[in-house]
Amino acid sequence: DLSGSITTPDVKLNLGGEFIKESTATTFLRQRGYGWLLEVEDEEELDIDLKDIYYKIRCVLMPMPSLGFNRQVVRDNPDFWGPLAVVLFFSMISLYGQFKVVSWIITIWIFGSLTIFLLARVLGGEVAYGQVLGVIGYSLLPLIVIAPVLLVVGSFEVVSTLIKLFGVFWAAYSAASLLVGEEFKTKKPLLIYPIFLLYIYFLSLYTGV
Repeated sequence: DLSGSITTPDVKLNLGGEFIKESTATTFLRQRGYGWLLEVEDEEELDIDLKDIYYKIRCVLMPMPSLGFNRQVVRDNPDFWGPLAVVLFFSMISLYGQFKVVSWIITIWIFGSLTIFLLARVLGGEVAYGQVLGVIGYSLLPLIVIAPVLLVVGSFEVVSTLIKLFGVFWAAYSAASLLVGEEFKTKKPLLIYPIFLLYIYFLSLYTGV
């Protein structure tokens, strides 16, 4: 007489002397090399450090290596409130009476960063989603800088187009120089191109084109 039930085996991880029960889905992902999807940053700080935010703003606006800024702090020490403030400010100046653009810009920031993050991980980059979110958010600053200039020269089509191109290249260069590391080697264009397209889309939301 054979009776009984089959139960799912418990899988436990030993992390620092503590055993943590791991679900079957988690084990499935880890065995197939997708464990990075489950990575969670251990220390999440929501404190607002204005000095840190100000330093990161200068790193993004002045991306030239010769200026001596430690630009990697934008990627290696990501925060949430600084990029969020930049994105909200960009949303405010993009209103033009269309309040829906605010939620749309925030949505593009979140899901555009997710797309860049997934692409970077597929290409072999060691970067967290929080880092990509922070870099993409901070790198909207060049578009904010050119916004008042566009209001002045808006009637001059050629000059306006050149300024828009300059702003997009400035923003894309700031973001790409932080996210596209040496680990990508010959695959750099595969990540730089979508970053460039993302900022073109941000600019189109501002100009209404």
